[in-house]
Amino acid sequence: MNKNKVIKLLGIKYPIIQAGMIWCSGWELASAVSNSGGLGIIGSGSMYPDILRQNILKCKNATNQPFAVNIPLLYANIEEHIKSIIDLKVPIVFTSAGNPNTWTKELKQKKIKVVHVVSSVKFALKAESCGADAIVAEGFEAGGHNGREETTTMCLIPDIAKAINVPLIAAGGIIDGKSMLAAMILGADGVQMGTRFVASKESSAHENFKNMVLKAKEGDTRLTLKEITPVRMIKNKFYKEVEELYKTNPSKEQLLKKLGRGRAKLGMFEGDLDAGELEIGQASSQINKVFTAKEIIQQIMTEFDSIKSQMLIANKFN
Repeated sequence: MNKNKVIKLLGIKYPIIQAGMIWCSGWELASAVSNSGGLGIIGSGSMYPDILRQNILKCKNATNQPFAVNIPLLYANIEEHIKSIIDLKVPIVFTSAGNPNTWTKELKQKKIKVVHVVSSVKFALKAESCGADAIVAEGFEAGGHNGREETTTMCLIPDIAKAINVPLIAAGGIIDGKSMLAAMILGADGVQMGTRFVASKESSAHENFKNMVLKAKEGDTRLTLKEITPVRMIKNKFYKEVEELYKTNPSKEQLLKKLGRGRAKLGMFEGDLDAGELEIGQASSQINKVFTAKEIIQQIMTEFDSIKSQMLIANKFN
């Protein structure tokens, strides 16, 4: 691992990155992941500027390891978020949902490393040309807001790995040491996990939502609302209402009205499992217990190292 590009770039022990999930990834989760050898990320997309500043300060007090802030580039108060990140000397920023050309240059001028999230080769190349230090390639399996292309992680990673020169981080459907190793065999230098860390003790997700994740089975999530912003969620009462609305060939305005405001907060943070938007990935079907971030990372690395060793032994005698 000492030659791993992601470890070297980000200054971490393991090439495991916790995604910046809205309503789930505050300073407690980010610092716990960073203290355990991964890279913790504060998800700023659900935070007002003053709340983000508080989270950054608390994270700095809770860990002396690198951590990052995720910023959706379409966020309304992004200028204030950028100012907080620069003023408080956050070392790494993950950007998503927008044009990487907008802020990458300014952040890098302040010696901040920038990683951009994409869902296609086209946007990976654009992010690299804009100066991104690394790329997160997120497949169709991922939870929350997603790309429209519906390309799975297993297909996306090898295509992007051939196209770019900067480090590549795989996301979407990665839940354990086995899937981490598979992604790295396909060309990734590291992995980003959101769904696995939603169901952690330090996650700020509501206990109702965590328990719902533990009960999820194969096929219980679906990508929908592509006319607005594609989002993968659990098929609850709200999702079924959206599906019924689709039968009427609704306009974008009708879909926006149905979505309303605060759906994700209502479901993921406040625990309304009927009316809320419950964002989670397909790999939720493989989660059956809530662990601490430290336990999750230890389990992942133990399995990763064990399978890798078995493969090396098998190759030696074949």
